[in-house]
Amino acid sequence: MKPRLSKSAVQLREQIDDAFPDRDRTSDGWIGAIDIDRDLSGKSKPDLMPDLADQIRLYGKSHPKRIAYVIFNGKIASSKRGWAWRTYKGINPHTKHLHVSFQKAADQATDFYQIPMLGGKL
Repeated sequence: MKPRLSKSAVQLREQIDDAFPDRDRTSDGWIGAIDIDRDLSGKSKPDLMPDLADQIRLYGKSHPKRIAYVIFNGKIASSKRGWAWRTYKGINPHTKHLHVSFQKAADQATDFYQIPMLGGKL
């Protein structure tokens, strides 16, 4: 079976691209999840990714059937500990990008993510 990006992941990536059209895409990637380069402004300053990562974490908390977990800057958040940030012990600390993984149940979800930095309401 050929890997594909879920519709839910495509929707989030498109909203990020629309909100930050000049962002750096060097560290972007995907295989079932998405990686979004840390440099959202296209000039590395100001560093907006900590704020966006936190807003996506809060969205995951209120929409647990859509987002599985978020990893950024050596920390992970998931339903496992009530969506609180905790130390991530994997090989890649995700300091150059945000990693967002999605629930299988959300594969076909295309509704707009209500995330303030992406034009929505939390």
